[in-house]
Amino acid sequence: MSIQLPRPELKCHDEAMRLPFPKLAGQLRELLGARLVAYIGSVKETRAVREWAEGRRPSEDVVARLRLAYGIARCIADSDGPETAQAWFQGLNPMLDDVSPARLLREGDLDVAGPAVRTAERHFLASG
Repeated sequence: MSIQLPRPELKCHDEAMRLPFPKLAGQLRELLGARLVAYIGSVKETRAVREWAEGRRPSEDVVARLRLAYGIARCIADSDGPETAQAWFQGLNPMLDDVSPARLLREGDLDVAGPAVRTAERHFLASG
């Protein structure tokens, strides 16, 4: 019987689920920048992102979107750096019908968009 090593995205997912939300919001802001986090979180001002990092809690829907975004951003940044993670979230993605992952996470039904974005992340990490 062989021991199977965990996939990198599982470690990133676990971290995203365990981090207290203010810490997660602050770290996501460091990875992706306040403007992109605000966009994914469906707010117009980056001040909201700062407030999240300081302890203000957004709706549960936004928390879920940002937790997913953090897990993905962390894995891509660990593999290829924060600049690549930022570019990946903003770029048109052929696996997502040429829609950016950030837009899908912002506008899509998370039950549908989440798995699609996660699959695109896995493909990206596997191709690197």
